[in-house]
Amino acid sequence: MDRSNHYEAAFEAYLQQHRLCYIAVDETRRPVLGEQPVKSLDFIVFGEQGARLVVDVKGRRFPAGRPGKQRRVWECWSTRADIDGLRRWVALWGPGYQGLLVFSYHILPCVELPADVEDLWTWRGRRYLLRAVDVNDYQRHMRVRSPKWDTVTLPGAAYRELVLPLHHYTQAVPWHAEAWDHWDASYEYEDRGDAVEMDTNLGERGV
Repeated sequence: MDRSNHYEAAFEAYLQQHRLCYIAVDETRRPVLGEQPVKSLDFIVFGEQGARLVVDVKGRRFPAGRPGKQRRVWECWSTRADIDGLRRWVALWGPGYQGLLVFSYHILPCVELPADVEDLWTWRGRRYLLRAVDVNDYQRHMRVRSPKWDTVTLPGAAYRELVLPLHHYTQAVPWHAEAWDHWDASYEYEDRGDAVEMDTNLGERGV
């Protein structure tokens, strides 16, 4: 991890606050698996009931975009190398380990969210919404976002189907389709190609 990165530092503080055991991986040296360098993972997290999670933290802002051109979209893109690297780490650690892409959304002050939104975390005056996707699920559904930069993303419908609040994984709650029953059916998501867009009324829960 990189403690100068506020997204990763906030995630570590979340783990400490929730008394979760973890290993923070030193990113100062790029590791090599076999003969090929591979992107460092950020954390190995041990859940309350035995979950073993290999985590890559992705920091994003909500709303996304530059000042004056912001869009209320939940961006979920990654580099292809990060996806491949995380899957290689999971294979190295062996059975029982699960790879997670944790999207840490910095919620800007212009956005109002109820305090009881699942995994809405406040740290050093900033709010973060922590959401996670299994890396194998991501890899199966991803599509090219930018050939030039070799980035990938999930279609809106796939992201909505796959993403869960982080604690569903740290508490080892099994994933199944009915896990979305706690979501308000009135939420509207629109596929914008590289993100999931939500109407400005965020309802009782965020993504």
